[in-house]
Amino acid sequence: MFSWIFNYKKMEPQIPKIRCLIVDDEPLAIKLVKTHVEKISSLELVATCKNALQAMDLLRRQNVDLMFLDIEMPEITGLEFLKTISHPPKVIFTTAYRQYAAEGFDLDVIDYLLKPISFERFIRAINRYFERVEKETRGTLPAGVIPHEERFIYIYDNKKTFKIYLRDILFIEGAGEYVKVHTTEKIFLSREPMHEMESKLPKGQFIRIHKSFIVSVSRITAFSAASIHIRNLELPIGRSYKDAVYKALSYRGN
Repeated sequence: MFSWIFNYKKMEPQIPKIRCLIVDDEPLAIKLVKTHVEKISSLELVATCKNALQAMDLLRRQNVDLMFLDIEMPEITGLEFLKTISHPPKVIFTTAYRQYAAEGFDLDVIDYLLKPISFERFIRAINRYFERVEKETRGTLPAGVIPHEERFIYIYDNKKTFKIYLRDILFIEGAGEYVKVHTTEKIFLSREPMHEMESKLPKGQFIRIHKSFIVSVSRITAFSAASIHIRNLELPIGRSYKDAVYKALSYRGN
């Protein structure tokens, strides 16, 4: 369960850091994942282990929220190790072998990262972790514990990681292999498919109005049968999206 720490100068709630463990028998692989973890302020590296036996001992002694687990390791594989844990932390597999993907997802892991792991792909996995935690905790925490307006995603743009609060997003625009995230302050460019970005956003707060546009419902200033207005911009409603958009906006059309 989340607890909240308040900064009395800004009066903004802060989510406790995610305690991470890296399990891998390759020093270079550990170094790369460690570098990625250290770039994200919400993550805290608890320890690194060279094999599953070391990890087993550490998990008995420390609380871990998220484990980056290699598959091909001596003595016992990551897959075998995960099956032995009765109450495992959330797991992201890190491996050089594609053939284990199906079995990995059967174990309900968060993601399956192929080495060498790019930082962009790493961020997408971390966003999936937050999505999973939100889904599991929704409806089980007291009202107000996780304010809707404090939800966020990470965006990797121009070699920097940005924490974007959903409340600040105006709309999202598809641009080939990239998405442009238009916020109240600036536009961020992230290399990821539009459908993956859409999956991160809570339904009801965001709606897809076109193959190239997702909008924040709270930011809509006006709309018609053919378009959505946000600030001084007019965005088209795609023909195949009209019924869903009209339903979301309780609009009957013409």
